[in-house]
Amino acid sequence: MTKQDSSLLELGKITGVFGVKGWVKVFSNTDPREGIVQYSPWLIYQQGEWKEIKVLDGKRQAKTVIARLDGIDDRDQAMLLAGAKIAIRPEQLAALKPDEYYWRDLIGCHVVNTEGIDFGVVDSMMETGVNDVLVVKGDRERLIPFTQGHTVLDVDLSAAKITVDWDADF
Repeated sequence: MTKQDSSLLELGKITGVFGVKGWVKVFSNTDPREGIVQYSPWLIYQQGEWKEIKVLDGKRQAKTVIARLDGIDDRDQAMLLAGAKIAIRPEQLAALKPDEYYWRDLIGCHVVNTEGIDFGVVDSMMETGVNDVLVVKGDRERLIPFTQGHTVLDVDLSAAKITVDWDADF
């Protein structure tokens, strides 16, 4: 693999080294942060190439995550990976239960209300602690709570359409 592959899911990057035995420090976008070490192999992007590398061990260390990678046995080897992006293939994600969705699958869906008014497209998602929120951009930006059965009535990923019970004036 030599080119940037848009189907890959970027999970973080290697930020530095930890100790002298080849462990690396990792910035993780997963929740929880240490969840990144559950995915193996990682695809490491460095110098224009993706390289597959097996994760041997990993854990949370204070405010960061550290990992031990196959074939990286000393500090010098680990330093060569500093700054490299970490990605996985989509098929490495856990299977979801019915009515569960990955944010990445919702982004880009058209959002319409029960009256058929097109609100636009899901541009991004936000986590509020209580529930996730769809950030919908169309004629204006709308923040719509992602509460299934209440605000969100239907999600049709094959049609890239989300139907909501939401007033057009909100």
